[in-house]
Amino acid sequence: MSKESREERKKKVIEVLNKARAMELQAIYQYMNQHYNLDDKDYGELAGKIKLIAIDEMQHAEDFAERIKELGGEPTTEPADKVVKGQDVKQAFAFDSNLEDGTVDAYNEFLKVCRDNGDSTTAKIFDRIIDEEQEHLNYFDDIGEHIEELGQAYLAKIAGSSSATGLNTQGFVARQGGGGAEE
Repeated sequence: MSKESREERKKKVIEVLNKARAMELQAIYQYMNQHYNLDDKDYGELAGKIKLIAIDEMQHAEDFAERIKELGGEPTTEPADKVVKGQDVKQAFAFDSNLEDGTVDAYNEFLKVCRDNGDSTTAKIFDRIIDEEQEHLNYFDDIGEHIEELGQAYLAKIAGSSSATGLNTQGFVARQGGGGAEE
């Protein structure tokens, strides 16, 4: 059995990095669309949190692109899928939970590809981002459960809240005390 060349192994890692980057680009567009719609419907608190999650996804997309370039590849600029527009507040969080759940699952598979091809540096990137995606998933699940269990009472309580995130551009994970971003 012949061993694959280093270039062939690098190519496999670049391939999963580009798949992950495309997924992040889709998430950015999806979450920003939801942010605008929720803010427009006066659910500012929810809109603000989704905006912060989109910022996290932007950082992930950049992390993947930088690693792709380090490995000699070209980062994709195409999202993995189209944005689903016009979701109401009840649909958005269930949709986002499914999106994040699929992302965590895919990234765990991508992590295996990195390890199988001897790239511990890229594996560490996936490992960190998986943890952050799990935080997003937990948030979407929690809000989805609140909406499902408490319905209009919950939505009425948060209606009219501000979506202002100020000048601080930290994403959701950093604001929750995770991630490596500094104030």
